[in-house]
Amino acid sequence: MQHDEVIWQVIRHNHCSYMAKIETGNFCRNPYNVTGICNRSSCPLANSRYATIRDHDGVFYLYMKTIERAHMPNKLWERVKLPRNYEKALEIIDKHLIYWPKFLVHKTKQRLTKMTQMRIRTRKLALKTREKIMTLPRKEQRREARREAKAEKAAVLDKSIEKELLERLEKGLYGEIYNIHTKAFEKIMNVKEKKYRGEEEEEEEEEEPEIEYVEGGSELEEEEDMEDFGGLSIEEHHPDNTNNDAVELDEEFGALKGKRTRKESTLNMPAAKSKKKARVLVEVEHEDTDDRQMAIQ
Repeated sequence: MQHDEVIWQVIRHNHCSYMAKIETGNFCRNPYNVTGICNRSSCPLANSRYATIRDHDGVFYLYMKTIERAHMPNKLWERVKLPRNYEKALEIIDKHLIYWPKFLVHKTKQRLTKMTQMRIRTRKLALKTREKIMTLPRKEQRREARREAKAEKAAVLDKSIEKELLERLEKGLYGEIYNIHTKAFEKIMNVKEKKYRGEEEEEEEEEEPEIEYVEGGSELEEEEDMEDFGGLSIEEHHPDNTNNDAVELDEEFGALKGKRTRKESTLNMPAAKSKKKARVLVEVEHEDTDDRQMAIQ
């Protein structure tokens, strides 16, 4: 048979796994303790008639223990679900603990009040946005940084090797090689073609139009002569022209002859001048006589 006083003497003076001794006092870590303080009236192990309130995922339950179920550990605690309404929960407590000690009834109601207030505060805090402090894994960061540095070095090395090989292929150092990475080679060639095209376009834009000087006198006169001859040939095909047209043709032929004679004279003038300039005066002196003879060559 269970004896509460003997159990309390053993727990209090020998050893209790739920008891926590600190400077302010002795506390109880048992989840069924109503007050959380280690004393005779609040100990759930040393009281055969006991009541408390527990929380399961936001739902409150009233737990009750009686001496009649002490021989059945699996059915030791009777559980009653409490509604969310505070006043209705108090009514249920009064109903089930009507003949229980007033100390237990008061402590269970006090625990219900504290837990209800805690539930309201948790809901308010959940609605607010709060900063979350998280630790940074330094070892992982260092490892990732080392891997990134190695990957960058390998990428730079691969690019330099690829560039060097392509340059050698363009120069023809390897001769006829059939196992070539055609995509990389074509990519480099396309880039170079674009560069060459861009340079050629820039040069064309920078080049200014050249200015040329052309002699126009003789060509214009020849064109006029051709036009005159063309007019004559057209008029010859019409036999119905009057005598006035024949007179005009004679005048035009005379004008054309005069132009030709002028041209020939202008062309022959510099030749005559050159001949005159080519004459040299030579003086010849004879020993016997003092006379000077002029010879023209």
